[in-house]
This record gives sequence, C-alpha cells and structure tokens, in this order.
Amino acid sequence: MTRKLAILAALAALVAAYFAFDLGAYLTLDGIRAVASDAAAFQDANPVLVIAVFFAIYVAVTAASLPGAAIMTLAAGALFGLFAGTLIVSFASTLGATLAFLSSRYVLRDSIEARFADRLRAINEGLERDGAFYLFTLRMIPLIPFFVINLVMGLTRMKTWTFAWVSQIGMLLGTIVYVNAGTQLAQIESTSGLLSPLLIGSFVLLAIVPWIAKAIVGAIRRRRVYRGYDRPRSYDRNLVVIGAGSAGLVSAYIAATVKARVTLVEAREMGGDCLNTGCVPSKALIKSARVAATMRHADRYGLDPVEPRVPFGAVIARVMEAIKTIEPHDSVERYEGLGVDVIKGHARIIDPWRVAITCDDGSEQVLTTRAIIIASGAEPVVPPIDGIEDSGYLTSETMWQAFAQMDLPPRRVVLLGGGPIGCEIAQALARLGSTVTLVEMEDRLLGREDAEVSDLAQEVLERDGVTVLTGHKAVRVAHETLYAEHSGGEAAIDFDRLIVAVGRKARLSGFGLEELGVETDKTVVTDEFLATKYPNILAAGDVAGPYQFTHTASHQAWYASVNALFGQFRKFRTDYRVIPAVTFLDPEFARVGLNEREAEEQGVAYEVTRYDLDDLDRAICESETTGFVKVLTRPGRDTILGATIVGNHAGELLAEYVLAMKQKIGLDAILGTIHSYPTMAEANKYAAGNWKRANKPEWLLDLVGRYHSWRRG
Repeated sequence: MTRKLAILAALAALVAAYFAFDLGAYLTLDGIRAVASDAAAFQDANPVLVIAVFFAIYVAVTAASLPGAAIMTLAAGALFGLFAGTLIVSFASTLGATLAFLSSRYVLRDSIEARFADRLRAINEGLERDGAFYLFTLRMIPLIPFFVINLVMGLTRMKTWTFAWVSQIGMLLGTIVYVNAGTQLAQIESTSGLLSPLLIGSFVLLAIVPWIAKAIVGAIRRRRVYRGYDRPRSYDRNLVVIGAGSAGLVSAYIAATVKARVTLVEAREMGGDCLNTGCVPSKALIKSARVAATMRHADRYGLDPVEPRVPFGAVIARVMEAIKTIEPHDSVERYEGLGVDVIKGHARIIDPWRVAITCDDGSEQVLTTRAIIIASGAEPVVPPIDGIEDSGYLTSETMWQAFAQMDLPPRRVVLLGGGPIGCEIAQALARLGSTVTLVEMEDRLLGREDAEVSDLAQEVLERDGVTVLTGHKAVRVAHETLYAEHSGGEAAIDFDRLIVAVGRKARLSGFGLEELGVETDKTVVTDEFLATKYPNILAAGDVAGPYQFTHTASHQAWYASVNALFGQFRKFRTDYRVIPAVTFLDPEFARVGLNEREAEEQGVAYEVTRYDLDDLDRAICESETTGFVKVLTRPGRDTILGATIVGNHAGELLAEYVLAMKQKIGLDAILGTIHSYPTMAEANKYAAGNWKRANKPEWLLDLVGRYHSWRRG
C-alpha cells in the first residue's frame, strides 16, 4: 500500500508541476524553437548537462503519460541531430514507457484482476504465447496512442524486461522518422525553407511510416506463419478453388474475369448442394405442392375444389428437369469456356502453395498456386440418436434419389427439425398427400424469429395437415418408430420414411486442414478478410460461416477472390451488415436486419411499425391476406434497423428493404416512391405510411390547423 501511495504521489507531483509551471507551453514547436534558440550557447558549453536534463524531462513526460512526447521527439532532432537525438529518445522513451507500465501494474492491476479475473486469464495466456509479437505490432503501427499501450500492458502478466526491449525495438522506426523531421525543422530560416525537399520528404515519411510499419509487421507475420515450408520459385496457378458450389463458382468466375489462371476442383456435382439437392429441387417441389393446395382449396377463388391426383414420380421428374435446365449455368463446359481450368476430383492442401488433386479417372497431380480458396460447403447434421443408423433415414441431400424411385408420395413421414428446411419439406410433402409429423426439440419452430412468426409458421403448417410436435426430443428409433421425450413421458411416432433436417455442418475433413494447422471451430476460422492463419489460404461459403445461404456464399466469394488475387495492394473486409433470409413456406417468411428478439437481446432501442396484408387490395383480390410487414426503426427516426415480412412473395417484397438498408434509405423515401397499383409491393409503402402517421409533428399540424381556421375567417 505504501508503494502504491508513493507512485501515486510521484505521478501527482509531475502532473501538478506540468500545469503549475505551464510546461505545456514549452512542449510546442514554437516553445521548443524559442528554448533551442535561447539555450544554444549554453548547450555548446554544457552538452552533457543539456542531454541529461532533456533525457530526464522526456522520461518524466512519458512516465506520467503527459502530452508532448511527439513534440519532444522533434525537438531532439533540432537540438542534437539525427544520430544523437535518436539515441537519446530511444532510451528515454523506453524508460518512461516502462515506468508508466510499472505504475499501472502496481497501482491498478490487483484491483482489475480481482474484478475481471476470467477475462484477463485468457488474455494473459495469449500474451504468454505471442505477447512480444503482439506488443511489437502495436508499437510499429501507432493506431493506439503509446501511453494507452503502456497502461494497458501494465495490467497484464507480461514480464517487465520483455515489455522494455520489445518497446525499444518497436518504437525505433517511428523515433528515427520523427527525429529526422526535427533536424529539418531546425534548419528553417525563412518561409521559403518550408518548401525545401528535405523537409517535405521528412513529413512525407511521417505520413507513410504507418504503411511502412504495417508492411514490416506483415512480412514478419508471414515469415512466422510460413516457417518450415518451401515456397515455390514459380507457380502453376494464381488461384486454386476447392468446391464448385455457389462460393467456388463465383470465386473462379471472378478470377477468370480478371485474367488470373485459376483451377476449380469439384469432387461431386458442379453447382454444389444448391443446384443438386437444395435450393433448386426444393423450390420446384414447393411449387408443385402449392398447385396441389390451390386445387384442393379452389373454392377460395369461386371454383369447385378438387382433390388432386399426385403421380409422385412425375412430380419428382419435373423437379429433376428443373435441375437439368439450370445445370448448364454451372457446368464444366461453361466454366472452361470462361477460361477456368475445371478438374473433377478430390483436392487436398499439402502446404500453403501446393494442392494435390486425385482426379476421377484415377490420375494424380500437384499444382503450385499463389492462393487457395476453400469452398467445400456443408453437409446435413445427423444427431447421435440410438438406432438412427439402421433406420434408413433420409436427409435433404439423399431424399431426392429415394423420391425418384417412388410412384406415390411416402405415406407416413416423420421429419426431425423445425428450422427452415424442415418446415419447407413438411409443408410440401403434406400438400402432396403424405401424413407428416414434424418433431422439434425446442419449444417453437423457426427459433431465430420472433415468437409471433414462429406461432404463425406452426399455424400455417397445421392448416395444411402437418402434426407439429414442439418440445419433443428424439431419443431412439426402432422398427420404423421414433421415440421422443416430452413433458417427462415418451411419445411413439410411426413412420414409413424418416427425414433428418436438424441443420447443416461445414465440410472440413479430407482437405488437409488438420495437417496444416488451419484452425476450425464448426467452420474454418477466418479473419475479417476471409483469410485463415495463412494469408494466402481463404475460405468462403458454408464452410466459412457464419451464414448458410447461397446468396451469402456468392457475396463472400467476391471478397475471398479479390483479397486472394489483389490482397498485396488492398484488402476488403467482408460486409455482413445487410443479409436477407427467406423461408419458403406458403406464405413465405422473409427477414433482413434485426427482429424484435435480437434487438432486445442486443439492447438496441427500437420502434415497431406494422402493416397487415388483410388490408392490401392486391392481397384481397388474390385471397392471399395472411401475413404482415413489420419494420423496426430507431426511435423517432425513419432509419431501418430490420424488416420481417410474412406473405405471398415475401422474398421479393423484402428486396426493397434490403436495398434501403444497404443504401441507407429511410422509410420517408419508401413512402415517397411510386408503387404500381395494385401490387403486393404497395404493402411496403403503406407500412412506411403507418410510420409517418405515428411520427407526425403534432405541434406543426396544430399550427397549420390554426392557419387554415384563420384563412376561413
């Protein structure tokens, strides 16, 4: 305690002296020049004393974290020249920083550790491994003021000696540049001296030193991460892309467009899951199911309803025809025509610049490449339920092949999972004639959405005949029966087909990631530029997360490919600010940005504006009045935080809000935009109108009312 008081007293005395003697006036360019001019003769007669006094003042200023260190560094150049000034400042700044570091440690660390022990433990563990390099990086690139670094590092367990020597080396480049600028300032005799090449060069060097430092730090990082690997002298390719799903196709397309030599490797079907087992076939099936539902409920439109006959084989044949029609867009022939080298086979990364490819014909080759993009996608999750492996279960990937063998819809279907995929499949199969039971472990469907959205989704499914069992946890499967725990008991559900749709996981195995030490945690771990620990190995799409949407994969592919090919000049941080999502039930459920649940969890203040579709002319004409538009805005402002739309063509209606949020357009602009009549899109305008009415300026309207009253006499 005595030591803490002594440190605090010393710091308080330094600060008091700084203000009492108005020392800040001397720590300016004018002040330094005045002192240098007045003390020139004294300095010539007493050089050691002047150096000692300057050194002591510099140490005191930095130790007490007072402003003026940068000016004093310039002054060192003016007073002592480049070599001596650099030597003095280098040691004085290190000593002062170390004293500030120790002051923070002895005064604050114990109390901070007692309060934030868990958080600091993880930080200290990281600093124990890479603390010296991390500190060196902060010193080299002065984005954070050095006095902040001194104080924060004092709260950690970093050794004092490590802090001192790393700080001295890390600050050396900046010290040299500032001292050199000071030597040039000392030589100015008139205003014409301001235009001297040496002075201009010194300030240019000051401006670019962060870039130089960043380049040096980047080179050191690359040297560390690539240590032990043999870099090729030349490269076969500029880019190798692993996986020909949405992310891989777009990455290869961009690379070919900018004339890079790119190889695209795919072990399965071109187009990935979206074309072959996901988006395309599911939407084709949903359309057929919707037609069947329309026939069944034709009385809504004044027609005689009819129970549709469902030749399931023909329905699935149409689904496969849709895939076949779209297939040329993603084909080998098309991409080879674009200039992409396409190889059907399995790729494995053997070092940061080499990819081994086992081709479908059994041949093998190794390509050297400047950069690699991992776009291996995702696969269905199969939960570890007792007996499930012997149940003949299907997933969203395997069910299409099974369906193609059926003449009639499966009679009894149990579907595990109440997320978007599970809900879509459940409704479609129920409309086509299957008896469907949807089993969800959580207490509601579509768990990421607001409660009213989840409730409406369940209502829609039950209206189409789906039995929805929420709060049921599947525990075992035996003899075509699923057993699920619920409220302390056990429910038995018989099935002819069990479909598992509880989610998807990134494909991470077999690509050499483990051997290279590429970090994975459910997905490939990347930075904000989509790079792994190796800057030239990037990931995009489902394998990278955090979203599992085709449109997000394509979005990421732009960043991954541009950063892979041109990152040495400039890198782009991936922008996740406006990500739309649609669940293709009937009606559709679409969202972008925050919903109420997320806003409350994040502590974001918001207002809700709602417009129900049962008031919309076009919805009434089409007997499609189920749904609403719900917009979250900042309180009292038209800034859109998020929008949720439930209704016919909600996915299309959402695009207006996606554009508005991306371009920072508010509800006032949507209200002022002409929307064709009668269209579903008018719902967005009417929602904006509801916001306007709720936020109308009452005082101004009252004033206008008085004006009109006066005008009437």
